[in-house]
Order: sequence, then structure tokens, then C-alpha cells
Amino acid sequence: MFGIFKKDTPSNPAVQVEEEGLTSKSFFSKALEKTIGNIKHVVPQKKEKISFDDIEEILIESDMEYEIIEKAMDGLPSLISRAQLRHRLVMLFEHSPLIDTSNMPSPFVELIIGVNGAGKTTTIAKLANRYKKAGKSVLLGAGDTFRAAAIEQLTKWSQILDVPIIKTKQGHDPSAVAYDTISSAVAKKIDHVIIDTAGRLQTQTNLSNELKKIVKVCSKASLNAPHQKIMILDGTQGNSAIAQAKAFNEMVGIDGIIVTKLDGTAKGGALFSISNQLKLPIFYIGIGEKADDLMPFSPDEFVDSLLDGIYSN
Repeated sequence: MFGIFKKDTPSNPAVQVEEEGLTSKSFFSKALEKTIGNIKHVVPQKKEKISFDDIEEILIESDMEYEIIEKAMDGLPSLISRAQLRHRLVMLFEHSPLIDTSNMPSPFVELIIGVNGAGKTTTIAKLANRYKKAGKSVLLGAGDTFRAAAIEQLTKWSQILDVPIIKTKQGHDPSAVAYDTISSAVAKKIDHVIIDTAGRLQTQTNLSNELKKIVKVCSKASLNAPHQKIMILDGTQGNSAIAQAKAFNEMVGIDGIIVTKLDGTAKGGALFSISNQLKLPIFYIGIGEKADDLMPFSPDEFVDSLLDGIYSN
């Protein structure tokens, strides 16, 4: 992975989303609304301290794997305070960094990977929107040539966001699209390149070979590209998404995760398992379908939002 990350700290300032007036904490609260609603039957009333057994059940209900629960709760007392639990839960995200954008190559190339239906196209649009609002230039590459709908959807987003796109017809070589996209970005001095990829081909072998070829071709177009290979995981799938990520990681090596549709599930606790099992950072979480519905992942804000639904202080 290209070395542009630094470790998260326990005191991240809330990130402001000016368009919607949301702090990152309220964003995470919205994302965890169904998860918190689902666990309230365990402890209907908020308390200052909660029993070990109740905390264990709460974490099970939130879809955290039991092995991770045991790791988090090892040695905790029979009555657990917010501070005690908070420390253990935040530590589970030791692989989640802050993104340091001070030393990024240009163009910075991101290859977006994931199965169909995970939200790849929408996430690409959200990333492009973030970069554009930060004053950066963006070029999209429609590398999912397996599905005509994928090319059409990404083209529509490029028009909405007023961001250029490199594309071809369905069935054409996606590696050529990746090469042309990066080459165009180099020539035009574009800051960010975001390339889509197919989520499913006829066999896993075909998919693996195609992704490996795209990665190889990217490096020919620009040194060390792609600089990030990002896996998009559907948050509604909970822990079952881990097997998908492991398979893609074995194919090409994943640098980080973006979790989508988190507001549509009661399985928010799966993020603890995803971080631990994959040993990969979670870069962003996504909620909703709007271009602004993407937030850099903060372990502190995520854990605090979860504990706000459980503890009275």
C-alpha cells in the first residue's frame, strides 16, 4: 500500500459536513440508528454501568463475532462503565488510520473493487464529489465493461458532478480503459483518478485474472499505480461480507475498505469484525444515495455513537 497514512488518535475533532450541518458524530449516529434500535431490548433504559452479560448480548445483537467479543471483554468486571468498554472497543480498530493527504502522488489512482450490488458506482461518485469539493480535479474510468448498466450509471454520475469520464463499450478490455484513464490524467495533470472494476465475471478465475491484469497495466501507465485498491463492502451483509473481502484480498491485495449502506442495517457491530479479521483499515462509511453521504471513518466517533445509545453518561 502506498504510504500515505498515519494512525488514528483518541481525540479526533469532529469533521464538519457543511452542506447538511452534520458533525461526524451525528453522521455515525444516523448510520447506527437501526443497530442501536435493535439492541435496546437488551437494556431498555440507559444506565451508568451495565452488566457483563448484558454487554455481551448487546454486542452479539449488533453482529460482532463472538471471538472478537471475547477479545474485547477479557478481564472486564461484572459491571462495566462506559469508559471501560469504550477503551476496549476503540482498540479493536487499530488498523484504521487517518488519511494524510500532504504527500500524495499526482495523479493519485484508486482502483475500486467489490461485488455487484455493494454500491461501487455510488461510492465512486461520492469520492469524486469529496475530491472536487476539496478543490481537486477528478477523472473517472468506467472499467466495469462487463455490465453495460455500470458504464451508464457511472456516466450519469459524471454528468451530475460535472466530472470527466473515460469509457468504452460493453465487453471491451477494461485494462485498456484503465490505461487510457491514467494516461489522460497524466497528460492533463489531473489530481485524482478513480477506476471502476467488474464485480462478477463467469468464474472467480476470470475475475482474478482480469483484476491482476488491470493492476499490472495501471503500473505501466503511472509509477506505483494503482496507489490504493479499495474494497467496497455492503454493510447490510454484516460479517458475511468478510469472506468476499478475503477472496478479493487474495486476488490482488486490498489496501482498505469502504462500508456502504450502514444506515440500512442493524449489523453495525460487524465493522469491529471486519477490521479485526481483515487487518485492513476502514477508510470511509457510506449512508444514503446522495453525493455527500460519505464520511471518513473515525473509530472514536463510531464507538461513541454506539455507546450513546447504551449508556446514560
